[in-house]
Amino acid sequence: MQTQVTAGSGERQLIIETGKLAKQADGAVTVQLGETVVIVAAVAAAKPREGQDFFPLTVDYREKAAAAGKFPGGYFKREGRPTEKEILTMRMTDRPIRPLFPKGWYNEVQVQTIVLSADGENDPDILSINGASAALMVSDIPWAGPLGAVRVGRIAGQFIVNPTHSELKDSDLDLVFVGSETEIVMFEGSAKEISEADFNAALEFGLQAVQPIIAAQKTLAAQAGKPKRQIALNIVPEDILNEAKTLAGDRIATVLTSTPGKLAREAAINAIFEEVGAKLVEKFGAEKVTEFVIKDAQNTLQKEAVRGLILNQGKRLDGRAFDDVRPISAEVGILPRAHGSALFTRGETQAMVLATLGTGQDAQEFDSYTGGDTEKKFILHYNFPNFSVGETGRIMGPGRREIGHGALAERSLEPMVPAENYPYSIRVTSEIMESNGSTSMATVCGGSLALMDAGIPLKAAVAGISIGICTEYNDAREIARYQLLTDIIGAEDHFCDMDCKIAGTEKGITGFQLDLKLRGLPPRLMVEAIEKARVARLAILGEMAKTLAAPRPELSKYAPRIVSLKIDPDKIGALIGPGGKNIKRIVEESGCEIDIEDDGTVNIFSVSEEGMQIAKEAITGMTAEAEIGKVYRGKVVTIKEFGAFVEFLPGKDGLVHISELANFRVKKTEDIVKLGDEIWVKCLGVDEKGRVRLSRKAAMAERDAGMSGEPAPSETADAPADSPPENEASREERPDEPNHERRERPQRRERGRGHRRGGNRR
Repeated sequence: MQTQVTAGSGERQLIIETGKLAKQADGAVTVQLGETVVIVAAVAAAKPREGQDFFPLTVDYREKAAAAGKFPGGYFKREGRPTEKEILTMRMTDRPIRPLFPKGWYNEVQVQTIVLSADGENDPDILSINGASAALMVSDIPWAGPLGAVRVGRIAGQFIVNPTHSELKDSDLDLVFVGSETEIVMFEGSAKEISEADFNAALEFGLQAVQPIIAAQKTLAAQAGKPKRQIALNIVPEDILNEAKTLAGDRIATVLTSTPGKLAREAAINAIFEEVGAKLVEKFGAEKVTEFVIKDAQNTLQKEAVRGLILNQGKRLDGRAFDDVRPISAEVGILPRAHGSALFTRGETQAMVLATLGTGQDAQEFDSYTGGDTEKKFILHYNFPNFSVGETGRIMGPGRREIGHGALAERSLEPMVPAENYPYSIRVTSEIMESNGSTSMATVCGGSLALMDAGIPLKAAVAGISIGICTEYNDAREIARYQLLTDIIGAEDHFCDMDCKIAGTEKGITGFQLDLKLRGLPPRLMVEAIEKARVARLAILGEMAKTLAAPRPELSKYAPRIVSLKIDPDKIGALIGPGGKNIKRIVEESGCEIDIEDDGTVNIFSVSEEGMQIAKEAITGMTAEAEIGKVYRGKVVTIKEFGAFVEFLPGKDGLVHISELANFRVKKTEDIVKLGDEIWVKCLGVDEKGRVRLSRKAAMAERDAGMSGEPAPSETADAPADSPPENEASREERPDEPNHERRERPQRRERGRGHRRGGNRR
């Protein structure tokens, strides 16, 4: 039966429909906002795979070119591997729904989103999250929803729900919020130094905004939902778990608090459970005590020990107080050829971060079927090698985790990167050297230092911190006890309930991401967590300032230099030339990279001062206007009976009338100049048709006067036609007098030609 529900009103109305498409899926819905439409389908396997010891949830999201009425770019006209945007949306959809599946249920679940229509203004990512919740609600899959998702923006101090791409350009906040009826479930996004108070207000606004969506899903499930299937949970039998507790005793807690170092603690815990596992097999038999049972028992007991230490004894594994940040050290400029580099260490987490400056041509371009930017001039890539955790494994390209962590660090730093008219593209690369909690926030700190080390005028330094929480629930499923943890380590992230990452400057928040293992968190607790993040962030910024308090005044000597020229936009075509001939020649001769903007801004990038000068002179000359009275060195390009056409500026010709070729009567143009000759000419003016009038006669008279120190003779003086003066016929027309030719050329121009030859050799 086809069923439809709505939430919101007007242009921001969300429409959810089921029963029309994908009826063989366990649950399927279409979600529409504006003219953007997605279908989300959920399917769960009938039984778990043999030996399955984890919950295999797969979330997939795909954008189709046809949805936007476009062809895919590239040679193959078919969508292939997921883009970064698609992967980030998969993660955004996955994280809030995952904790709501039953613990111990290991049937494979797949949730797939396909964009069917994209209007270029309403982003489908919010629709994917709401669609996943609605599809699971109407299915027979066990799931403790519903959830609601909105994007929150702020324009002129006013929060708005689900802003369009156009509206986001004027917003100082881009918050993706997911909530239940009473609690915060997930958030992520970026802001332009928003205060903690305003951020909390945005979360409260988001919580209220999702309520109609949640209500609509409940109505949909009541009208068209299937009864939930009966399931069997794969858990450790109680008798085996109790025996494991007896055998382990207090040794787990003792090891956790007395063994320094992550790897040493893990090794000691594993040694305990090798012994415990062997005894369990001996008592209950290998059929009952499988590898999964031993592994799950170890995880359960270790989790209980960690949480007991925190909630009952007030202890952390590494001995810190709950609000303490691990010891911090930072170095900058440690890599000789990198434009900027930093090594940031916090406890056993260490990030080597490099900053690289490039030209406008180095910006990342990509298809954007669903709207938004199609180019990025600031890019951050995060890499997590196996050795950072002392493990071996398959070495391959970046996975979803690396892309997600890199995106979080990127949006945390980007608000502080100079954007307006900054000519450089910037790439930050984070190589994780060691990991024990919150490598993404270490990347933010190291990235900020690396950018400043490169001489990039960062608006303000940025630091990030992760806040965790350990909770205890009562029988009413309410939080009875909790403890917030500043700067969580890996074990606290794994065995506790929250990883809340907040990044920002001294002034406010720039990036954020919340991941919960709980079904939700009350807003009052989130207020506390955000305040602890602020205090820790300020402390970290203070430590970073001891290493580098401000951007270096100059760029790295290995970074490309840039000079910006402004030309008449009407001359852009002449500068580029037919088929790009002119600009290609300049690039080849100078070794520079040149970007030309539509407004006539020409950016020249070069690591060589010599090449920069060559490019500047060529562009200036090619776009310059003729100046009346100025003498130019030009090349004869056309011979006519009435005179010669001379290219006196790149791409610009002028006529030297036969009467202006010499200070005597010239019978034939070829008597004075030949095709390809380089001669001096003086600009006499521009006629009513825009044609430039040149004079060789006047130029030679002016030059001769300058060299002799005497006034220039009259430009109208004539000499006998059959006796050209020595200073004309013998000077310029004699190719066998190189010394005189060098004397005639301006010294500046000669240096440029020499530099061009040297640049070609390089």
